[in-house]
Parts: sequence; structure tokens; C-alpha cells
Amino acid sequence: MKRLLPFLAALLISAISFADANFDALKKAAENGDAEAQLSLGKCYYQGDGVEKNLTEAAKWFRAASEAGLAEAQTVLGLCYVLGSGVEKNLNESAKLFRKAAEQGDSQAQIYLGICYRDGDGVEQNYSEAAKWWRKAAEQGDADAQYKLGGCYYAGKGAEKDFKEALKWFRKSAEQGFASAQYDLGNCYLNGRGADRNLAEAVKWWRKAAEQGNADAQFNLGTSYLKG
Repeated sequence: MKRLLPFLAALLISAISFADANFDALKKAAENGDAEAQLSLGKCYYQGDGVEKNLTEAAKWFRAASEAGLAEAQTVLGLCYVLGSGVEKNLNESAKLFRKAAEQGDSQAQIYLGICYRDGDGVEQNYSEAAKWWRKAAEQGDADAQYKLGGCYYAGKGAEKDFKEALKWFRKSAEQGFASAQYDLGNCYLNGRGADRNLAEAVKWWRKAAEQGNADAQFNLGTSYLKG
């Protein structure tokens, strides 16, 4: 579940900065039951944006928006339960919230729910369920989910091993700039898995990943230069 932590900032630190007057208006809207305002107010409390940072108050407003059915709020509150931010850490509760948001089509929640199934966090471990939820997010164009789904096909976990399918999903992710997918796509071409062996293609994709700081790709690329 530690793999979820980097994503929390991406969701929470999407709140814009508010002047004091705007914060007051936002709080009033939230108190009047506006779910979007409740979510934004929770983010402000989480970040200390326009108000003193207060994780308990943040979770309170995330919960209000979540109970109103707002998928993003359910996802964020689920992440709070993963971290124990403003609430007591509870992986069972986080999985329930991810499921609610995932069933509404929230791609981030679908990814997180898949991770829960992969790792057995808050649910019984089930690779097929993990692949199922990653597929839903992948089909919405999420690069991380596409990469994870490709990995299922590559390893034969949650899906029948199929290098061509793995290559297909790695490529979709890689073309969106996802460095890990670029690295693994290069490895597919190196080893002739899912496509004919093609060292030029391997180097091309390693280079893209290396330029984003992927250490494994940098190593492979450097080795390629040494060997010519």
C-alpha cells in the first residue's frame, strides 16, 4: 500500500489558492451542502491554504462530500485512511471508499482498488480483480493503469500470459510518456517479446525513459553505447 502514497499529493494539491474572502464564500457553500465546495474546503484544510492546516477538519469535509456521492472525495478520503491523515488508518475502509468511487468510473480509484487487490490490503488478494479494475482505468486512457495491465499480461498474473497484449498496453502507456512503460517496452524489443527483436527500438524507448530519470533505462542505454 506504500505505492499509493505518491498519488495523494497529486489529488490533494489540486486545490487552488484562495483569498480570505473567497475562502469564506467557499466555506459557506460547503456548509450549505455543496459537495464540490466541501471537497475543495477539505483540500484547503489539508494544505493549509487560506486557513490553518487541520487534517481532522480536512477529513471531515472530504467525508461530507464523499457521503454526497462525489467520487473524487471518496477517493481522497480513501487515501486519508491509507495514510491515517485526519482519521485512524484503516485499509478496509479505504478499499470500501475506492470501490464506491471506482464503480462511478473514477480512474484513480480504479487504480487504487486494483492495488488493494494485488496487495491484499483491505480485501482478499485477487490478481484477477486487480487486472479487472486496471483494465477499466486503462480503457479510459490512464497511462499508469495501462502500464499495470501490461504487466499483468507480461507476468501472467490476473490475466493469461500474452506478450503481444503486454506490448500493446506498454506501448499505449509509453506513448503518453510513462517512463516505466517506456523502459519495459524497450525490454520487450530487446528480448523479442510481443514483437520481433529490434535493438534500435529498444534503445529508442530506453532513451525516452532515461531522459525522464529512469535509472534502469539509463543503465541499459549506457550499456548499449559501450557495446555499440
